[in-house]
Amino acid sequence: MSWLFGLNKGQSGPPPDLPIPSPPPPPAGGSSGGSGDKPKDKWSNFDPTGLERAAQAAKELDRSRHAKEALELARMQEQTVQLEHQSKMKEYEAAVEQLKGEQIRIQAEERRKTLTEETKQNQARAQYQDKLARQRYEDQLRQQQALNEENLRKQEESVQKQEAMRRATIEHEMELRHKNEMMRVEAEAKARGKVERENADIIREQIRLKAAEHRQTVLETIRTAGAVFGEGFQAFISDWDKVTATVAGLTLLAVGIYSARNATAVAGRYIEARLGKPSLVRETSRFTVIEAVKHPIKVQNIFRLSSKPQDALEGVVLSPKLEERVRDIAIATRNTRQNRGLYRNILMYGPPGTGKTLFAKKLAVHSGMDYAIMTGGDVAPMAREGVTAMHKVFDWANTSRRGLLLFVDEADAFLRKRATEKISEDLRATLNAFLYRTGEQSNKFMLVLASNQPEQFDWAINDRIDEIVNFALPGPDERERLVRLYFDRYVLEPATGGRQRLKLAQFDYGEKCSEIAQRVDGMSGREISKLGVAWQAAAYSSEDGVLTEAMIDARVDDAIRQHRQKMDWLHREGLESGAKVGVTLETLGKCGCGTYR
Repeated sequence: MSWLFGLNKGQSGPPPDLPIPSPPPPPAGGSSGGSGDKPKDKWSNFDPTGLERAAQAAKELDRSRHAKEALELARMQEQTVQLEHQSKMKEYEAAVEQLKGEQIRIQAEERRKTLTEETKQNQARAQYQDKLARQRYEDQLRQQQALNEENLRKQEESVQKQEAMRRATIEHEMELRHKNEMMRVEAEAKARGKVERENADIIREQIRLKAAEHRQTVLETIRTAGAVFGEGFQAFISDWDKVTATVAGLTLLAVGIYSARNATAVAGRYIEARLGKPSLVRETSRFTVIEAVKHPIKVQNIFRLSSKPQDALEGVVLSPKLEERVRDIAIATRNTRQNRGLYRNILMYGPPGTGKTLFAKKLAVHSGMDYAIMTGGDVAPMAREGVTAMHKVFDWANTSRRGLLLFVDEADAFLRKRATEKISEDLRATLNAFLYRTGEQSNKFMLVLASNQPEQFDWAINDRIDEIVNFALPGPDERERLVRLYFDRYVLEPATGGRQRLKLAQFDYGEKCSEIAQRVDGMSGREISKLGVAWQAAAYSSEDGVLTEAMIDARVDDAIRQHRQKMDWLHREGLESGAKVGVTLETLGKCGCGTYR
């Protein structure tokens, strides 16, 4: 009902269903004319027409049939207005809370930025202070080091000065002592000469008397010995039994000496054949009695290793195909020894340092046999003694109870073709003796030949070979295995053992070994093993004993450069040999000496 009291002025009038009241009559006499003399108060301007209209409207509303609906409608309008005001108030309050939250967030963000900036400043200040402290500490260390060096230098100079003074004092004392000694000797010599000059007659008389006495003594001794010998010889001659016994004793003594000498020579040759080592054998697993007495620990270790079964390829790195073949040979050799069969002779050829000698030793140990190593270069210098020495080697090999693996290294040095003119008669005779002793397969010894030039062998040597094995240069996988093997043996084990002066810097060892294996293409196993020894030597030669990655790369570069130089020399040698062969062919063609094949 706010429209009744002048509220809701925006509305044009009462509800349409209510009757419009008639305007009230104007007041009598006018409001302005009759009150001209009355005093004005706060109610003087009040217009009662509004109340009259309200009362009239209320009466009409009460008489209207829509009074309750209008009242309800007015009440609902008031409630709606109040709800709108409340919602606006809540929106305002929410906006206020949001503004407060935004202010709190902004303050927190500002505080966080402030703390972050303070933290950065504190860190920068701490770093700067730490830097200053380190600089001060380094300066103090440098000053202390310089002071220590200066003190050490002064001490060294002081010691040198003291040593020089002591040396000068000793030299001066020695010089004075020498002068005094010379003066004493000179004085003694002068005094002795003076005494001798004064007593020369007495001394000569004493010498003459001593000589006469000695002469008389010698003459008496000769007379006495002659008389005794003459009487004894006269008595010996007059007694024929004594003469006969003496002659018989001397004869028996001569016969005994001659027999003992011959028997000793025969026994010596027998002992040498059974127990001694031939002169051509450089290394062997068989030990003599003398070696057992001199080196009992070494002999015991050899016996222990030979009695323990070992893998034939332990420590030997080969390609898978070659490894399978040599393993079959090792198994066959072991079974042959256990069944007392006939051994097969083997030829191993290939570049130097590919594992031929190492495999021969491993083969002998794996098979339970003794091994002996001889080199072909030792045969030629023996000249006429070569035949006898060769027979001694095979006689000695036949005395082995366990079987002997005879490994001939550089066999092409004396087993070359007999038809060539470069071989001497003595070497040809030694080769014939070798062929005679190896004509048939034996159950006492096994022959293993190693050569870099097998094409130079005599045809009869090739006929005695049962197995031919090619030891080629290692491939990429074998090179990596070799690098890792020798890196562990010569670098890691000494560095971790703690017994030697070797330390290893921190880097990826596996990746470095793989890189080195790719770089050392064309190198043999021996060259790679020497590379491991070079790494160890580099660490030992350094001041702190630390092997760094740069030192390893430097040694690898040196090894690669040396390998290329060797290959260059080998290539030049091949070209020179080819040129000589070409000149020889041209000479034969010009002189008409026939067809060269």
